[in-house]
Amino acid sequence: MTDLAADFHVRYAAALRTHLQARNEASLAVGHELGRRALQDRISMLEIIENHFRLVEDARLDGPAALEFLLQTLAALDVATRGFLDSAKGYAQQRARADQLADRDEFRTALVNSLQEGFFVADQDGTVVEINDAFAEITGYPADGLPYRWPHPWLVDVQAANHQQGLLVQGGSVQYETPIRHRDGHLAWVAVSINAVTDYAAEKGIYVGTIRDITAQRAFAARENAVLRLATAVGVAKSVAEVLSITLDECRVALDVQRVVTVMWPTNGGEPTVQVAGEPADSNWRDLNPLLRQTFETARHQLPLTVQTVEWADTPGKSRGIVAVLSGTGDVALWLELATPRWISAEDRLLITVLIGHLGLAIQHVRQFESARETSLTLQRAMLAPIALPSGFAVRYEPAVPPLEIGGDWYDVLSLGDHRIGIVVGDCVGRGLPAAAVMGQLRSSARALLLTGAEPALLLEDLDAAAALIPGAYCTTVFLGILDTESGELRYSNAGHPPAVLAAPGSGTALLADAHSVPLAVHRDHGRPQTTQVVPPGSTLIVFTDGLVERKHEPIDAGINCVAEILTQNADSTVGQVADAVLRELAPPAGYDDDVALVVYRRPQTALRMKTDASADQLADVRHRLTAWLESCAVPGSLVADIVLAVYEAYANCVEHAYRGACAGQVRVDVDIAGGIIQARVADSGSWKTPQPGPGGRGLKLIDAVSDGVELEHGPSGTTVTMSFRLPPAESN
Repeated sequence: MTDLAADFHVRYAAALRTHLQARNEASLAVGHELGRRALQDRISMLEIIENHFRLVEDARLDGPAALEFLLQTLAALDVATRGFLDSAKGYAQQRARADQLADRDEFRTALVNSLQEGFFVADQDGTVVEINDAFAEITGYPADGLPYRWPHPWLVDVQAANHQQGLLVQGGSVQYETPIRHRDGHLAWVAVSINAVTDYAAEKGIYVGTIRDITAQRAFAARENAVLRLATAVGVAKSVAEVLSITLDECRVALDVQRVVTVMWPTNGGEPTVQVAGEPADSNWRDLNPLLRQTFETARHQLPLTVQTVEWADTPGKSRGIVAVLSGTGDVALWLELATPRWISAEDRLLITVLIGHLGLAIQHVRQFESARETSLTLQRAMLAPIALPSGFAVRYEPAVPPLEIGGDWYDVLSLGDHRIGIVVGDCVGRGLPAAAVMGQLRSSARALLLTGAEPALLLEDLDAAAALIPGAYCTTVFLGILDTESGELRYSNAGHPPAVLAAPGSGTALLADAHSVPLAVHRDHGRPQTTQVVPPGSTLIVFTDGLVERKHEPIDAGINCVAEILTQNADSTVGQVADAVLRELAPPAGYDDDVALVVYRRPQTALRMKTDASADQLADVRHRLTAWLESCAVPGSLVADIVLAVYEAYANCVEHAYRGACAGQVRVDVDIAGGIIQARVADSGSWKTPQPGPGGRGLKLIDAVSDGVELEHGPSGTTVTMSFRLPPAESN
């Protein structure tokens, strides 16, 4: 190209851009002047045309407006003059080039298809109407399938794509990275660049864009991140289920895995156990797909940590998943099931190989941990479980969530003879096997000391001496009590332990917070205190360790109040049901982060039975015995007065009406409590005389007024008056 031609093309490009900005007659006239100069300087018309289209294509200029400027330039040229000036030979050469440019669309198509990036054109509705070969290769969707309507079949995240479309309409161009699903099923990542172009002639919007395959770059980053995250996470996993869940999370995006299955064959033969993360969540060996069972059986014979892709007959040439044996003995196998059958690339295989290595170590670690944990829990439960619990008692031990599933909490319920029961609940400092070892020694010491028959305060002082000789026993908390099951008297002493809770029917709940002193092996200036608390009939007593009620960012009193409420709400439940309700209702969503030991006692509700001579002299004794019994049952004072009055009137009626003449009879008084109802029966074996007119006859009316229900039964063998009284709802303190 001559200097004149080069200078002309520079001027032409500048004038064209000026016209596209101004679009007026003056800017268009410049094109005519350039045409005259081209004729004078012998500039080839075909070079002008070729340069024009190259300029429009490279700079993405407005084609229709630019064409108007080109025609104005060519108007000044005369083909005949050009043939005269350039001679017949030159004219023939230019004509040949014109014939080539006549096929410009074919040239453009070839040019676009030569691009390594995918190229596409879409209309205003998002429908793809034109693509190049690279686009078809990247997505797997060929040109003969055009048009591809919105949403496009290769989209994975349609919601995100809709968002990008909105940004494109607002700004005219957008660039982003997104996953797509190739037509063969595998996932790929592409970088997308889209620009809005206005079709000047049709006055409607079109979009021109490119996509570039960045799967390799993303896969490399994903491999690095997935391996790092998985290695870190499974290194601290404490169960096979946790390992599988972590594996699924890391492989779902990196490898398009939808399910992870592990199968473990027992050493003594039999059916293997199955654990699954993802759906379908098969629970046992027989629930698995027969093809998958066969895959696992075949995998047992391959080398450990060897990755094997699996193809099934319904998807020839495509892998349904990856199987690997994670142990040298071939008793643990892992299956990574792909969301869509596809071809496994070399990069995928490399990533899976690295992940399988980490998973093999994690599964081995977890199995060792679970074996040790099971052994520890078995030993601890064996140490805690009494041979036979006395009547009315229930005990529970709840280990903490993994990994701290064992610790230093313990309980003991020991029969000491003569209706005496020793109750001990303790909590050693620390967790894990060291705390459990200390617990075992202290529990044995406390049990031996209880058998000496000493008082609780003295027993704690002796336990202090034992704790001082046991490494790690410092600051252990203990609640120690001796219960007389006949009288309900509980003598207790507390060494830094949470207070026990007592729920009595009709009188709410109380904390046994007296006789409190420092934990074991801690220096003190005074002896251990001791106090006595009566456990009324029908009452529930619970002694527990702090793991039951202690929560982060909450006062411990809130947890103790919850225990009191649960005891009140379950007053009619069995003692075992009460223990279960306490553990269930107070359990944090993620499980207890400290182990829990507790003892629950329900004192039986004994009925009052009196049989006396039908004599007015006995009324005072009946009244006193009934009052004492009601008070021992924690019946409110106002209700005690009503019950005593009603029984007094019924007894007096028996004395007055049932027996006449020299024959003296007897009166029976039975009172018991059940389900919040006090029922009193006064019965005789005589026959009542006919009521006489006069001031009498008010006894039954009085009984009916103060009771919640009265039933009168007359018969040849006597009369029975049954009176019912409802206990008021209990209130928690």
